Amino acid sequence: MMVTMKTPHITLYGITNCDTVKKARAWLTDQGLEYAFHDFKKQGVPAERLPDWLAAAGWQKLVNRQGTTWRKLDPGAQAAVQDDASASALMQAQPSIIKRPVVEWQGGQHSAITVGFDAAQWQALQETLSSE
Repeated sequence: MMVTMKTPHITLYGITNCDTVKKARAWLTDQGLEYAFHDFKKQGVPAERLPDWLAAAGWQKLVNRQGTTWRKLDPGAQAAVQDDASASALMQAQPSIIKRPVVEWQGGQHSAITVGFDAAQWQALQETLSSE
């Protein structure tokens, strides 16, 4: 019996000059995986996708509180981010605040959303989605 590998549909969201996004894109290319790239700087944050990202990862993971953009916010603006709605508003106003990359994976009956780059996690996910 021959097992056919299906390529998952992958959309990577980020900014082109981010080192982590560069590593993630190189990893996908090295794996021979095709993907769509959505540049926050040029295309903005897709507001219709934020609810799914928040549901999958939570605002605490999506908002990069270690980054320069967060540190430049005044303490009042930082303190105002307390839930999905306030985090969503901040992410739309300041796309650089989003931990990158955000990747949407779809294959067969399953889909996943990952935040950040973790080669081992991505490899396992890609294998799971390709076998469906």
